[in-house]
Amino acid sequence: MTTTAAILALVSDAEVRHEIDQVAAAVGVSVVHLGPTAAVSRKTWSAAAAIVVDLEAAGRCRAAVLPRRSAVFLLVGGEPDTAAFQVAITVGAQQVLSIPSQAAELVRALAAAADLGRAEQRHGEVAAVIAGRGGAGTSLFAAAMAQAAADALLIDLDPWGGGIDLLLGSESTAGLRWPDLAVQGGRLSWSAVRDALPRYRGISVLSGTRSEHELVAGTVDAVIEAGRHGGATVVCDLPRRLTDAVMTALDGADLVVLITQCDVRACAATAAMAPVLSAVNPNIGLVVRGPSPGGLSPADVGEIVGLPVLAAMRPEPLLAEKLERGGVRMGARSPLALAARQVLAVLRQHPHNRATVQEPAA
Repeated sequence: MTTTAAILALVSDAEVRHEIDQVAAAVGVSVVHLGPTAAVSRKTWSAAAAIVVDLEAAGRCRAAVLPRRSAVFLLVGGEPDTAAFQVAITVGAQQVLSIPSQAAELVRALAAAADLGRAEQRHGEVAAVIAGRGGAGTSLFAAAMAQAAADALLIDLDPWGGGIDLLLGSESTAGLRWPDLAVQGGRLSWSAVRDALPRYRGISVLSGTRSEHELVAGTVDAVIEAGRHGGATVVCDLPRRLTDAVMTALDGADLVVLITQCDVRACAATAAMAPVLSAVNPNIGLVVRGPSPGGLSPADVGEIVGLPVLAAMRPEPLLAEKLERGGVRMGARSPLALAARQVLAVLRQHPHNRATVQEPAA
């Protein structure tokens, strides 16, 4: 059965809320009402079929710096004045409508948004890969996940990592890198993004470079959503420094993959990192990399860190030599490939939600 995203309503007036409910019933979609003090997450804001706000809520949304999107409607009681139109511009509202006199126009607008939502149901998943401690192999595992997916967008969000294209061996492949990409707001077309990026062994790659560059949260969000709407498996390689751009990727991910080595110090660092990440996105699990010098098992690591273990992996044979000679290549039975497929299976069990990650069956 196909589901349709709900209308998000941020309206304090009870009569106007009732009017919205009647309009939504006429359109055939549900309404999620948020109270006057409720915070709106970027994911909730982006996932709604349409958003209706009053003047007070529009001010809160503007202060929260939520991403620009279509199908936002500002509702006012009486004739809208200049101040109302100024608020509409700042929050990115498509129309300013007077309720109840323009209820018929609201019905038409919400019906169009609902139809668009049905036609554009999200079907791509987003994974954010991050290390519990430096040297855990985050970029390597992100690349392995992208290689194991049928159609992937690999996003390098570590401006100090030297460029994930070097890890893949695709540094000479033509296409845009982060310093070449400028987005002023709004939605990006996945086909346009895919055509502009380097494509290497079936992976669309948005890499950093060997020079300093700043990642803008709004641009990161637009690229991730383009891949998601286009049906790609989006894999984000994150640094441990939680910038606005990194927080955007964490917040929008369907699954956060926390990589840790299997030793005491790595466990301690990862245990400190885990609650910080869980506060942003509770859909999080561990990948444990061996070997264990002190005899810790993956289950021990999961218990210490307090997170489910998505996969455990042995060392990859001759890894350093492979990386120096043209980038990572994985055989079907390599430890990296096996672990990546396990994590992808978990990701696809929990598309587009924030349910708690369950441990995969043994």
